Formats: sequence, C-alpha cells, structure tokens
Amino acid sequence: MISRRFIMGGLAAIAAVPGCAGAPAVSPRPPVRLTSTGAAEALIARSGVSGNVAFVVADASGRVLDSRGGDATLPPASTTKAITALYALDRLGPGFRYATSLMASGPVSGGVVQGDLWLVGSGDPTLDTDALDALAAQLAARGVRGVTGRFMAYGGALPLVPQIDPQQPVGANYNAAISGLNLNFNRVYFRWGAGGAGASLDARSGRVVPPVTMSRIRVVGRTSPAYTYSSGQGVDNWTVASGALGRGGNRWLPVRHPDDYTAEVFRWLAARHGVALPQPVVTRSAPSGTALATHASGPLTEILADMLEYSNNMSAEAVGLTASRQGSLAASGAAMSQWAAAKYGVAMDLRDHSGLSGRSRVAPAQMVHALALAQADPNGRYLRGLMKNEGLFDANGRETLSDAIRIKGKTGTLNFASGLVGYVSAGGVERVFAIYCADLSRREGLESDEEARPVGGAAWTRNARILQSRLIEAWVAQA
Repeated sequence: MISRRFIMGGLAAIAAVPGCAGAPAVSPRPPVRLTSTGAAEALIARSGVSGNVAFVVADASGRVLDSRGGDATLPPASTTKAITALYALDRLGPGFRYATSLMASGPVSGGVVQGDLWLVGSGDPTLDTDALDALAAQLAARGVRGVTGRFMAYGGALPLVPQIDPQQPVGANYNAAISGLNLNFNRVYFRWGAGGAGASLDARSGRVVPPVTMSRIRVVGRTSPAYTYSSGQGVDNWTVASGALGRGGNRWLPVRHPDDYTAEVFRWLAARHGVALPQPVVTRSAPSGTALATHASGPLTEILADMLEYSNNMSAEAVGLTASRQGSLAASGAAMSQWAAAKYGVAMDLRDHSGLSGRSRVAPAQMVHALALAQADPNGRYLRGLMKNEGLFDANGRETLSDAIRIKGKTGTLNFASGLVGYVSAGGVERVFAIYCADLSRREGLESDEEARPVGGAAWTRNARILQSRLIEAWVAQA
C-alpha cells in the first residue's frame, strides 16, 4: 500500500513508494528557514486573512527550505489545473490533437450522401463556431449538397456532464457542460436592450453569428433571482429578471446540452454553405462510415497553455476526462489522484480536473513535491513553460509583473479559498512553492444565495493575494 505519511513541511522518503522508482528520496530533516517564524507569522497576522494559511517553498530539487502547515490539506481551487496539465501531458503526450469529423455511412452520389451524415466529436474543448464553419466549408468543397438519410451528432467520446459543480450559481458560465461535442466552451451569447427588449441568443465566435434555438430565454418581471434554469429534451430553458438587466448589455450563459448545441449550429452553418441537412439526431451510439472532412485542434501544449492562462474550467475537465477515459467526473478525478500517487508519490484528493469543486483537498507539501519532480520528467518539464507569468500585488491589490522576481505559476480562487503555486526565480536562484489560504468555516457557512458574491469575499481574496506576494518577496530576500 502506498505510504501517504508526510513529515514537517516536506514529504517522507519516496524511494520505497511503488511506481516512483525514479523519485529522489527526501531526507527527514527540518527545513532551512528562509524566513524567521516570527517574520512569517507577522505577515500573516497583519494580512487580514482569516482561517488557515499554509505554505511550502523548496529548492529546484524539491528539498524543503521553508514551510508552515505544509501537510494541511486545503481546497486547491484552480491550482488543480497544474496537476491536470501534468496528467494530460503524461497520458496523451504534448503533441496530442483532438479531431472533429464528418462521416458518411454511404457513398456520395450526385452531391448527395447515400445514407447518414455523422458529426463526430472527440472532446475538443477549443472547437468554436469559426472552426465548425470551416468544417462545413470542407464538406461543401467535396461537392456534398444533401443526404438521403439522417444527420447524426455523436458526442459519446466523453461522458455527458451537464455542469462541473452543482454548487455553483445557476448562471455561472464557468460551470458549463462537458461532452464529446463542445462548442464555444459550451457557452451561448445573450444580448439584450433596456429592460430586456430584443433579447437574443447566438453562437458567435468570430466571423459568423448563428442564431440558437435550443437555448431559450424569457424575461420575467422580478428583481431576483437574476436567472433560473430548467432542462428540457435537448433544450436549455432560462428566465432572467428584468430588474437585473438595466439599460442593456451582453454576457455568456452556460450550455447544458452541448451535443444538441453543436449539432444545431453546424446544421445552420452547413446551410450557409449550400448543404441541406435534416434536423439533427443526437446519439451516444458509436458512428460508422467514411470520413469526408476533419478539423484538428491545436497541439495539447497549446490547449494547456490557454487553459492555464485563462483558467478555463471546461478545457480542464475535457482534457482530464480524455486522459482518464473514465465514465464520470468523480471517477476521473479519482483516477488522476491515483496517477499522482503512482507518478510522484503524493496523496491528493481531487474531485475534478478544474478545481471548481470545493471538496478537493491538497497539501502544499504535496503540490511542491509534484512540481519539483515534474521538471525532470520528459513530458512534465513542459509545465513550467506553459504556466502564466504571475505578478506581485501591492498593498492596494494591484498586480504588477516584476523584472527582478519572475513567477511562473497558477492561481486558484474559490469563496474564502485562494492558492498560488509554481516556480519563482530571482538572482539566478530557483524555487518551487505552494501557498494555500482557506477559511473553511466561512466557506461552509455560506448560504446558496451568497455563492455568487459572499459578504467579505472580495476583500478576503484581495488580502490573500497580497499576503502571497509578501511571502514570496520574503523568501527571495532571504535566499
């Protein structure tokens, strides 16, 4: 059985852990303090951050140099995406690409497919309307103008997940669905005039603006809640409070039936290119036939770089599900946790791949050890270059990139939970670090109607980010 015991601020020796023969042993000695205990405690005491603050900083080899509560397991939030990136790079390879294809069950004769036409997804989280339009143009260029059979839409390459975390606000566009067919990060564009006049939904992403009917919205005379949702057969039904719309505006809403969404938009785009298709039939039955056109995504490294920079939850979940090939998000998160234990000798309880679930738990010692070992791994070494350049926050909460302190990292934010993990270099010295702040009692005390904007939440998060910057500066100053 894999040992999951950790020692003060660092990991127990990993050499004997099954599946981790290449991992260096960590000697069970106290860390060399980069900051005095009093200095770190003073920074934390005056930060205004309630709850728990835990951190670990190590040298490039993973030897712990400083720590506070290194074994405390706290919500990792979006820092989970760093592990997701490592997982995908290991399981899929940096050059992996998704493919979205059109397949015909019979031959093309006289411009007509003699049988069914299939739109087949593999889970591409980056597919947008422009790419789908290019796929329709490919089909038209083959001389196809219609079909004798059905228009089939297949998203069964990945399980259908209607939303990543049911605890999030109903209208949160960062909590969209996941499937084998995804479009525009499974979001639909909602635009309205004063008081909701002229409300419309579309699938824009650049050159073209297809209308959408599978997502429907109705403006109702109330002030709250701002949005309500109900699901129909392949249909998203929304209501929006007229009192929340003001003089007009726009925003993205999540899509809960991505297969239906993608199929409807493709049918409209095909007609735009002169290809007449019947109403789509969404299915989870495996397709068969000959490929007529294919769209390939960018390489995995490009997908992961965007996922990390913009902290895109939908991309993280699609990539994680592709890597695990599990039938549910819970099983997929568990599979990634098991992989992390076997690959890096760390114990993580990950409930998803994006960190949107507040039930995931990671200790800073675990994260630092994984990030340190990744640098020596043929695929894991890509991670540092894919990470975003993070800045330092001043006393007013303004972020500025520093020329002297270079941070390649990943942030994570939930209500009353904030994390920053990654790599920092200054004066030719390299460090690996993880900082987690969380007030679990305040998180657990939130009412459902407080999830979007809890009282005190913004100030707490700002203070946590400032504290993280002050800790990094202190480590660098003492290096």
